[in-house]
Amino acid sequence: MTLKLGVPSKGRLMEKTFDWFGARGIQLARSGSDREYAGVVEGIEGVALVLLSAGEIPRELAAGRIHLGVTGTDLVHEKLPLWEQSVEVVAELGFGQADLILAVPQAWTDVDTLHDLDAAAAAFRLEHGHRLRIATKYHRLVREFLRDAGVADYALVDSQGATEGTVANETAEAIADITSTGETLTANHLKILSDGLMLRSQATLWKSRVAPMDADERKCLDDLLERLG
Repeated sequence: MTLKLGVPSKGRLMEKTFDWFGARGIQLARSGSDREYAGVVEGIEGVALVLLSAGEIPRELAAGRIHLGVTGTDLVHEKLPLWEQSVEVVAELGFGQADLILAVPQAWTDVDTLHDLDAAAAAFRLEHGHRLRIATKYHRLVREFLRDAGVADYALVDSQGATEGTVANETAEAIADITSTGETLTANHLKILSDGLMLRSQATLWKSRVAPMDADERKCLDDLLERLG
């Protein structure tokens, strides 16, 4: 049997993950062209590289189909409702940092907090006859955050493209999205609510709590974790 390590299949997240493991003496690489989703591992025996989208990795970990995986905190918390039961943190990797935030138009000068947003949402519904729309890809996290804050009069709309552009395109009145620098928000005339930080995220190495392991795989895992420090 083989210990399966899931890594993002493209982009800076893949490159940075390869660098992180490489700095610890374990070389990860694609096998073949960029269109192939197979990989190779050198520097340790018994580990297989599985290239997946970052969004697939939480589900594969929770299903026990991979033993380890690198993906963002935001994706694990969004896609796995009871994530502590199915995965655990091995190491935070120190890159891919982003904050999940709630932002509204800069023109809303009297809306700076979640309490203000709650009042604005109620007023919006009275005036327009429908609920204030918040565009996001993070439905579960946003719903839980707003529920805990007591904000009720809103509707989540799914954002498939650039979430920051939905307000300018008039498909939403506010957004909930990840941001690293805030520059895109500013460029789209949006501001983060003063208490609108939902989650700090970064690339993290996770271990599945449910993936079956035989004695050889468990020894391989112990060897790998020792190498990674």
